[in-house]
Amino acid sequence: MAATDVARPLGWLAAAALAVPGVMPRPALAEEAPEKALIALKYLHYQDSQSVKTQYPFYDGSEPSTFKRIQVSSPSALLSLPIGRQWLVDASAVVDEVSGATPRYYSDISGASRMSDRRVAGDLKVTHFSERSALAVGVSHSSENDYVSNALSVEGRWSTEDNNNTLTAALGLSKDTIAPTGGGVLGVAQDHKRTIETMVGVTRAFTRNDLIQATLGLNFGNGYFSDPYKQFDSRPRERFTTVFQLRWNHHMQGWGATLRTGYRYYHDSFGIGAHSLDAQWVQPVTESLKLSPLLRYYTQSSASFYHDPVTDVEVYPGLPAEATYSSDDQRLSAFGAFTAGLKAEYTLGAWTADAKVERYEQRAQWRIGGHGSLGIDPFRATSLQLGLAYSF
Repeated sequence: MAATDVARPLGWLAAAALAVPGVMPRPALAEEAPEKALIALKYLHYQDSQSVKTQYPFYDGSEPSTFKRIQVSSPSALLSLPIGRQWLVDASAVVDEVSGATPRYYSDISGASRMSDRRVAGDLKVTHFSERSALAVGVSHSSENDYVSNALSVEGRWSTEDNNNTLTAALGLSKDTIAPTGGGVLGVAQDHKRTIETMVGVTRAFTRNDLIQATLGLNFGNGYFSDPYKQFDSRPRERFTTVFQLRWNHHMQGWGATLRTGYRYYHDSFGIGAHSLDAQWVQPVTESLKLSPLLRYYTQSSASFYHDPVTDVEVYPGLPAEATYSSDDQRLSAFGAFTAGLKAEYTLGAWTADAKVERYEQRAQWRIGGHGSLGIDPFRATSLQLGLAYSF
């Protein structure tokens, strides 16, 4: 997966990251709490795999052409409860059951180790609505065998008198504790990471059919960013991140459909630069049924301290040269990736059921702006989401 997805949910991002996938709190009109409450249940199943093309030292030729890596089963729940017209309480919880193989050297399955872990996470957000503004305060907690994260977020929203423009500002603070099982490969007993995230954005209704949103995020983290289970992985203890996102939704009255498009730019002090483009077509088929195909492209450069795989038996599995910082984590390599998916949503009265399937594949040669990292085998992932929601 992308290096920009490596970070845990932080600050104001936690509410979105921990909410039930595909079911976000409904936007209020004229900054008023929604009239109805919502309860939703979701289930996510994820499985990834990797080809075996690079022949590392000590391979004997009996390796499979493809091996399964990580599998995730994730049930979750969301409750969105309005209290009068001025208050809204959102609460969500998720349990991730993770198992599979975790290669210590790139995609080298001879160095893979089996793992099994459970992550339990939840968040609570309270929003107060005024005439043309809203203020939200949220807290979140995430805990697993070797990682604990706590976060606090504050978000403000202000609309103009005609409700055509909305300004948003948010601040998030988080503190994570890392305690690798058995100390990891480097014997790290315990360490910490602190992150500050800021975001400003503007949303404008240009026409009755066009909605445009632009956001800018500036984030700073300090502490332990290395992977404790990968040998030769040593990363800087500070990370600056810039994220710019632009979204445009266009409703086509003749078709009754909506085209949702987005562009995202990411850059950090590790040297990673990334771009992503996505498009989703929301098409009502009947009064009750909607179908939404989607397509996304992602490309990134490698971190400045990332090293390509070493297959020289005299050097393997070490890195070719000593350096202050180094990593063989393929998520920090240079590559491109495509995601294709389809979502179906069916509404009957107060009930809504949905199903979504996505297929992800990344390859080094799909990177735009230069060749990707050498020696990284193609990586694939499939996810399936099922959901049921009830409004009352």
